[in-house]
Amino acid sequence: MATDQQDEELAGVLTAVGPRLRALRQQRGATLAQLGEETGISLSTLSRLESGQRRPTLELLLPLARAHRVALDELVGAPETGDPRIRPRPFVRHGATYVPLSRSSPGGVNAFKTIMPPHEGPTPGLRVHEGYEWLYVLSGRVRLLLAEHDLVLGPGEAAEFDTHTPHAFFNPGPHPAELLSLFGPQGERIHVRARPGPRPEGRT
Repeated sequence: MATDQQDEELAGVLTAVGPRLRALRQQRGATLAQLGEETGISLSTLSRLESGQRRPTLELLLPLARAHRVALDELVGAPETGDPRIRPRPFVRHGATYVPLSRSSPGGVNAFKTIMPPHEGPTPGLRVHEGYEWLYVLSGRVRLLLAEHDLVLGPGEAAEFDTHTPHAFFNPGPHPAELLSLFGPQGERIHVRARPGPRPEGRT
């Protein structure tokens, strides 16, 4: 029967989750105790999941996917379906246009093409957060402030940096800049997902 076949396929997928969880944790060099602190899942439950003694549920897999910074379908080994091409939908944040170049992965790294207009006003403040960022300039110029460094990147130049280091980047002008960017989860939240806040009173 088709139902029996589907049950067998589901059982096979779930059986493979345990070894995949163990491999992801070991690749990160994390212990079960450290993973438990990150996810709030008990040590015994994590151990039973990795050994296949505990059936994985969505409530358990979601925090594990975030901790390991992988998409949920990658965690459970779901097969690729449908058209593999990405149909980006550009959107605007802080005056810059972002074109997604990868499917959204909440816990992983996402790629964007960014069209950045010349920056107007005071120099942006430096920020720090978890993760890393990578930039590749296609055209125009991008000014990168990184701790004590003040760099201007031109076409064909790239930069990669730990975002625990105070940083900011913007277009010093006079023409628009185009760049490719890779953002980790927090970098994407700050640069791509955050919306401009209200202007302070008395400013136009």
